[in-house]
Amino acid sequence: MKWAVEELKRLGNETLSFDESVRVDDLKQRDRQIRNISPVRVKGDVFVSDSLISFHLNISGQMVLPCSLTLEDVDYPFSIDTIESFQINQDVRIDEEENEIIHEIEGQLIDLMPMIKEAILLSIPMKVVHPEAKVKSSGEGWGIVTGQEKKDKIDPRMEKLAEFFKKDKDDR
Repeated sequence: MKWAVEELKRLGNETLSFDESVRVDDLKQRDRQIRNISPVRVKGDVFVSDSLISFHLNISGQMVLPCSLTLEDVDYPFSIDTIESFQINQDVRIDEEENEIIHEIEGQLIDLMPMIKEAILLSIPMKVVHPEAKVKSSGEGWGIVTGQEKKDKIDPRMEKLAEFFKKDKDDR
């Protein structure tokens, strides 16, 4: 996904729309958590002004990630909306918005692939759970306790003290 800067400048005030499919298989080597990734669909619009070239992108596809509980394969669909802006004229001062990053153009081409790959890597969730994964509610020496059970249960270290206050109450 490379774009010639001069070709984009010729657009003027026109908007260019595109819809392409790209392969990003090398992400499996960059992040071992990705077991497989489908070809990624990149749809977008290009806007050109006197000082900026902006790409409004929607990146969508599907990757296979391991389940956090069972390590089984989980299909994880993703759809990412992002804006990537490039400064055309270095002499013009651009006021960056709070979360906006403006890239510098190196050479005569704009390569969107590094930004697309970065957006995909940043969209990987910390935890994915297979829909059929079973969570154990107890085991040897442990169990899940609800809030009410925890409230009703007396700490074994305080059990004697609770008995003392119970006797004191009964004696009255």
